[in-house]
Amino acid sequence: MRWRGRKESQNVEDRRSARGPSLGGLGGRGGGMLNLLPMVFKVLGFKGGLIAVLALGAYGLFSGNLGSMLGTGNIQSTGKQQPVKQNAAEKELVSFVSVVLADTETTWQSLFKQMGGQYKEPRLVLFRNAVQSACGTGQAAMGPFYCPGDQKVYIDLSFYDDLKSRFKAPGDFAQAYVIAHEVGHHVQTLLGISKKVQKAKQSVSKIQANQLSVRQELQADCLAGIWAHHADHSRQLLEQGDIDEALTAASAIGDDRLQKQAQGHVTPDSFTHGSSTQRVRWFRTGLKSGDIKHCDTFSAKNL
Repeated sequence: MRWRGRKESQNVEDRRSARGPSLGGLGGRGGGMLNLLPMVFKVLGFKGGLIAVLALGAYGLFSGNLGSMLGTGNIQSTGKQQPVKQNAAEKELVSFVSVVLADTETTWQSLFKQMGGQYKEPRLVLFRNAVQSACGTGQAAMGPFYCPGDQKVYIDLSFYDDLKSRFKAPGDFAQAYVIAHEVGHHVQTLLGISKKVQKAKQSVSKIQANQLSVRQELQADCLAGIWAHHADHSRQLLEQGDIDEALTAASAIGDDRLQKQAQGHVTPDSFTHGSSTQRVRWFRTGLKSGDIKHCDTFSAKNL
């Protein structure tokens, strides 16, 4: 990916040196995820519990609905900032995500203008271990997420190590896909799609709500593909092999693959993000067309 020397976004908020939120605040609505961990390990044993925790983190990947997973509870944060300690590799990674974010801004500013609207840029928050958002307290183990409440993308850069090692999806364009997907959720928020989906979920069954979530996530994959289309055609950002990296990442976090790894079998009714095949298909759809009209997953008969 040809990213070095390009414009960096001014919308990066660095909280890596902040003292994290009080984890006691995860209690809200039913006790929170952390309170369940001892029981999970006790019931499943160490190995089984570890797989379950990793799977839960994987299910949080690329999701715009952290609040429904964690609750908002009694969240506290000191907000104290100190100089960020980082090595050269991490410093370069910060520059990389800033360039990718800036490029998504260029794409969506242009597309919104064509639609007669104005693109409101999201902020990207860098954090370590835990972070407070308008959607609740995010944990690094849950992967990157977008919060519609404050219109910010959150990422602990250590996730990229997991993407390479745990999910076998290396490469800088795989990393860029992660950001583009979360920005896709922001586009959904600006277009009013996220609000409509959330409202629709309140009047349907759990299975039907999951199906709506799948369509929303697949649309975010398609929107990520739209960015890749314009990054390549308009600014020649892509190099040989980049698309394969993104497709590998999309496939690696399909619900079917994650469920198979975590529990040994697949339960489609519990899908919330889509299968590996579906995620690849919709990223390809956006990549090929570059047109948001082709990303209507909610009307599609065949996902």
